Amino acid sequence: MILEPIERTDLDPKAKEAYDQFELLTIEIKKKRLPQEIVLAINKEINHLNSITDSDKVLRAEIRKVQSKIVGLLAQKLKIVPINYYRKTWFVLGMTVFGIPIGAALGVSLGNMAFLGIGLPIGMSIGIGLGAQMDKKAKEEDRQLDIELKL
Repeated sequence: MILEPIERTDLDPKAKEAYDQFELLTIEIKKKRLPQEIVLAINKEINHLNSITDSDKVLRAEIRKVQSKIVGLLAQKLKIVPINYYRKTWFVLGMTVFGIPIGAALGVSLGNMAFLGIGLPIGMSIGIGLGAQMDKKAKEEDRQLDIELKL
């Protein structure tokens, strides 16, 4: 059983937004059947978050860290991801994996390295396309959480 984050009502608006999103994430995770080892790892992170009594700014940073760890764990071990997870990931990967080599090839073949920058939006488009396909597949296979992470 996944633990509940401690209810916090006296937060500034930014910390409250981060906290509410984390709370929604835990609700969505509870809807999935998870192995015991994953549940224990998630509960460990939630316990860590519940133990924080520092300022709102520190809490907000810790929420982001814990949220990122939990989402990474679910994605890596179980391929369970939030909405648009792969699109956001492949957005950057597309620019670096595809865009820079395409731009370099264009620059070399045309004899002007100014064309290096043209590859970036091409790679970005390829990355977004690949990520969107992976997100669609995750949704079809019921491996997608019904939440899009904003932070």
